[in-house]
This record gives sequence, structure tokens and C-alpha cells, in this order.
Amino acid sequence: MKTIIEIQNLVNDFIAHLPYERQPHSLYEPVEYVLSAGGKRIRPVLMLLAYNLFKEDPESILMTASGLETYHNYTLLHDDLMDKADVRRGRPTVHKKWDDNTAILSGDSMLVLAYERVAQCENDKLRDVLSCFTETALQIGEGQQYDMEFETRDDVREEEYIEMIRLKTSVLLACALKIGAILAGASNEDQENLYHFGECIGLAFQLQDDFLDVYGDEKVFGKAIGGDICNNKKTYMLINALLKAEGEDKAALEKWISAEQFDRTEKVSAVTDIYNRLGIDALAKAKMEEYYQKAEGYLDAVSVAADRKAELHQYALNMMHREK
Repeated sequence: MKTIIEIQNLVNDFIAHLPYERQPHSLYEPVEYVLSAGGKRIRPVLMLLAYNLFKEDPESILMTASGLETYHNYTLLHDDLMDKADVRRGRPTVHKKWDDNTAILSGDSMLVLAYERVAQCENDKLRDVLSCFTETALQIGEGQQYDMEFETRDDVREEEYIEMIRLKTSVLLACALKIGAILAGASNEDQENLYHFGECIGLAFQLQDDFLDVYGDEKVFGKAIGGDICNNKKTYMLINALLKAEGEDKAALEKWISAEQFDRTEKVSAVTDIYNRLGIDALAKAKMEEYYQKAEGYLDAVSVAADRKAELHQYALNMMHREK
């Protein structure tokens, strides 16, 4: 069994040395640029950890795992273009460093490269791997569409938001774990348990992201907190605040949401105070813990010895106790 650190090192080294030999170089340079920016590499690490539950050679599936990371970064490249974001991981985004057309075309090529890399697995596993990956890619697009539609709605319900983040974030973590199990020859039951483990961890992870955007330490978080509040993003916390607020709190919340011009610091402070009075912070923490406990239940059900699951248990725990 390899440790989390050993698997992370395998993933980082492999992605750092992926060749880009096709021409024109100008088409593939942004792809290499995006993947060289680092990141947590959560998806390929999860794939290798899942595989390593059953087999001892996780390095044998690094190309497929890198394909999933390529796909994830493709979605970020296009998200940045849609959001007109200037910076990603401390560097200019592709459309800022080059231009919009480059971001579109290189992003499209990145998607195709992702499929090429994912498909480099044993032939008898290829159909199941591509079926899982393709369904996941379609669901992520659906989640992104819901997210965009929520921007113009004031009646988004909690269950709609949970489904959106499941599609946009959780299913790719679930896909990584299931493909790792498929490639290791695990039973269908173990594949499904690992898939649901990934779904629940992904939901907890995204809720944690929302929480840190309000309550995180800016020095650790790496960016100014309160972005979701300033943009009136329909997060779990805002949805529940709107549901629970009454009287002065409700009036104040609606005033800040409708304000077209405002002082950022003042708005973030005022809305955070409302969240605190309504207990939204505790509510969010309880929801995260609920999904984390469900995830642990699915992992416990996987039919391998408990000691073999220790690294995956620890990795999930690390994801829940991050500060950025």
C-alpha cells in the first residue's frame, strides 16, 4: 500500500512530465500552462487511492488518472472564460494571458486530450471507464447550466442547490473513485460504494468551500473572503438565511442583495453578522458533517480489510479539515 504522500508525488511527477509534441505548439501551450499551475490534484489522487485498495501498482493507471485531471482543468479554463476571471492559482487565466479565442480552442483540444488520456487503459475495462467518464462529463455541464440559471433566480431551494453542486462538483470525485475501482477489477458493489463515498465527500467539500468563502482566514484561504456574498451567489448559507430571516434581518438581507452599489467590506461584514445571528454557520457545519458521516459509511461498506482503507479515510478527513 502506498501512502497519500507517495501517491501525490506520483501524480504530480507524472503530470509535470506529460509530453506535448503535437503542432501547432501555440494550440497546446495553454493546455500545458493550465496543468502546470498545480492545484490539489484531488481527482487523480482519489483514483489511485481507490485502485490501491485492491491492487498494489497504482502507478499503472497514471495516464487515465491524468486524463481526469486534464478534464477537470478544462472545465476551470472555460469557467474562467465564462466568469471573466482574471486570475487562477495566482497566475493570469488563459483568456487574459492569450485571448478568448485561444481559451475556447485550446479548451476544446484539452477536452479531447482528456478523453485520449482516460482511454489509455486495459481494453477489457475501456467500455466501463468511458461510460462512467462520459456520463460524468454530461452531468457536470448540466450542473454548470443550473449554476448559471440560479444567478437570475431568487427562489432557489436548498434541495436544488445540493443537486447543482452534486452535478457540478461531486460527480467528478465519485467518477475518479469508481474508475479506480473498475481498473482494479473490483466488484460492482464496491464500485458503487466508492462512487457514493465520492458523491458525499464532494458535497461536504463544496459546502466547506462556501463556508470558507465567508469564515476563512484570508491569509490561508489565498484570496479575499466574501466573494459569494458580494456576488449574491446562491450558496447553502444564503438560501437558508433567506428562509430563516425575519423582521429587521430579512429587510437588511434583502437590502444588501438588491444594492447595486456598495462598500465591499461593509456588505460582507453586515451579511456575515446576519448569518451569525441566524446560526447559519452552525447549520452549514452540521450539513458538512452529515455528508461526511454518510461518506464514511459507504467507505466502511467496501469489502476490503479496514487497514487498507486507512489512507483513503485519512484523505477524506484531510479534505474536511482544510482551511483553503
